[in-house]
Amino acid sequence: MSITDTLYTTLADLNIDYDEVAHEAVTTVEAAQFVTTLIGGVGVKNLFLTSARGAYVLVMLAQDARADLKALARIADSGRLSFANAEQLHDVLDLEPGSVTPLAVINDEDGDVTVLIDRSLEGARLLMHPLTNTKTVAIDYADLIRFLDATGHTPILF
Repeated sequence: MSITDTLYTTLADLNIDYDEVAHEAVTTVEAAQFVTTLIGGVGVKNLFLTSARGAYVLVMLAQDARADLKALARIADSGRLSFANAEQLHDVLDLEPGSVTPLAVINDEDGDVTVLIDRSLEGARLLMHPLTNTKTVAIDYADLIRFLDATGHTPILF
């Protein structure tokens, strides 16, 4: 079973409803603006960060929010954070750059990733990649939290 098949099976097993649309590859929030014309929901910004201590942090923010890495490091209790490189992204979440998504924690079987979610997203239908940047899924906030809990990645809300 492929990684993507595992994701969809897990969503089905958890009775998580989602809508999905295929599109050209997008690697930035700016490039993905057109997606909201194809599928309803709120665009988000996902960051994969690491610390010198070896901590990994996946952050989900409102698409227009600025990331304060010092504040995020305090929230995650991780030490100074910086952006993870492509090799770390691949090794930890089995993703390519431009495809970061909270759904990728399904690939973090060791539980190395701490997930932080911006409280301003609460209650929204969220748009995110399903492990590839050529598709977008819309998932309700509450269902995303259930998915994260089921994968052992209960998020820290900030």
